[in-house]
Amino acid sequence: MLRQHSLCDFSTSESWVILSPIEQSIKRKIEAVGTPLKDWDINIYRGVLTGCNEAFIITTEKRNEILANCQTEEERERTGNIIRPIIRGRDIKRYGYEWADLWLIATFPSRHYDIEEYPAVKTYLLSFGIERLEQTGKKYVINGEEVKARKKTNNKWFETQDSINYWQDFLKPKIIWKRVGSILRFGYNDNGALGLDSTCFATGKQIEYLCCVLNSPMGHYLLKDSPKTGTGDLLISVQAVEPIKVPLINEEENSKFKNLFKTHQENEINREVYELYNLSEEEIKFIMDNYY
Repeated sequence: MLRQHSLCDFSTSESWVILSPIEQSIKRKIEAVGTPLKDWDINIYRGVLTGCNEAFIITTEKRNEILANCQTEEERERTGNIIRPIIRGRDIKRYGYEWADLWLIATFPSRHYDIEEYPAVKTYLLSFGIERLEQTGKKYVINGEEVKARKKTNNKWFETQDSINYWQDFLKPKIIWKRVGSILRFGYNDNGALGLDSTCFATGKQIEYLCCVLNSPMGHYLLKDSPKTGTGDLLISVQAVEPIKVPLINEEENSKFKNLFKTHQENEINREVYELYNLSEEEIKFIMDNYY
């Protein structure tokens, strides 16, 4: 049964929805002040797909072992540069993350590495069997056991599955979040850590401000219509984030949010975000009661 006074929105080509008067009012205010993130001066990407995490994701102990097996200081330095800290979706917290002391062998195809210049890494990877790591999609029987190669690509056996042409963006300050989950958390990273394919990340201007918005109750409301998995988890993919509408702000406002971000003043952040959307007390209560 429809709620009394509910309205149907047929105004766009998107799937129509039934909105109550208060939801209609919030929707109008979002559209009045918000700009879709796809029109912002930011870049949004998915994290790194390896196709074989057990080989490419290593502990600090294993990293040290690989570096110890390097024959020269030059090789050790080269090798250290391609083994980068990695953040998984489960590591992400609100405004930050808890690093699990894991590293990624970041042999991105777009970097065109010569594996012969990294003999310690080559030896380590070959311990998993080249048949398992090659990117052919083939199946093999080795010592009576079936071994399946990674999915077919044009990439080399020692490279990650994705080309990662955007690898330089990982080095920039960024928002990083878990792609699939029931709880929305948007972390911030500025030390060049990589994100696994269980994450997405965004870089660009006013990134601290955007992190504030996404972690606020209003951010949860903006993402409420994101696609869901069969188990009901939200799918916060690049495609889900790009359409949400967030107000563009001036430098004075941005400085204010940067300060609130650094000092973790969440109540004040939430209040400022509500003000940007010109929400009434009734509308704020509706969001808090239903979406946070």
